[in-house]
Order: sequence, then structure tokens, then C-alpha cells
Amino acid sequence: MKEYIEERAIELAHYIIEKKTTVRAAAKKFGISKSTVHKDVTERLMKIKPDLADEVRAVLEENKAERHIRGGEATKLRYALNKAES
Repeated sequence: MKEYIEERAIELAHYIIEKKTTVRAAAKKFGISKSTVHKDVTERLMKIKPDLADEVRAVLEENKAERHIRGGEATKLRYALNKAES
């Protein structure tokens, strides 16, 4: 595997763990696609540093478990803003 891809995967992993961020937010920060982030931190990282991959997986699982809450809060905020404008 190319060295820069391995470095990117490790850097993404550290960012996701430190910030407890989502794949989407990490993709935006690094200027790459969500698919690339996901592939880097799940498949590629497992071959490079399996222990780090496990830590990232835990954060991603937590995000997945909480996403319905974030979606509900976003909807609540949108309706509150629309009501305030009316």
C-alpha cells in the first residue's frame, strides 16, 4: 500500500478518536469523500494498526447508535427556526 495512504488512514483515525467525530465531519475536514474515510479507517487501518482500528470502530459504533438523536435534534431546531421566522 502507498505510504501516504497509510499515513492518511492513521491521521484520520487519530482525528476521529480525539474529536469523537463522524465520518462525514472527518471527510469534510480532510477534503476527501466519506467513502474514502470509511475505507481508510475500517479496511486499510485494520491491516496497518489493528488496535487503532478497534478504537475507531468503537467511536463509529457510538456515533451510529446516537445518530437518530442528532437527526431528531436537527429537525427540532429546523422547526423552531421556521416558527420564529413566521
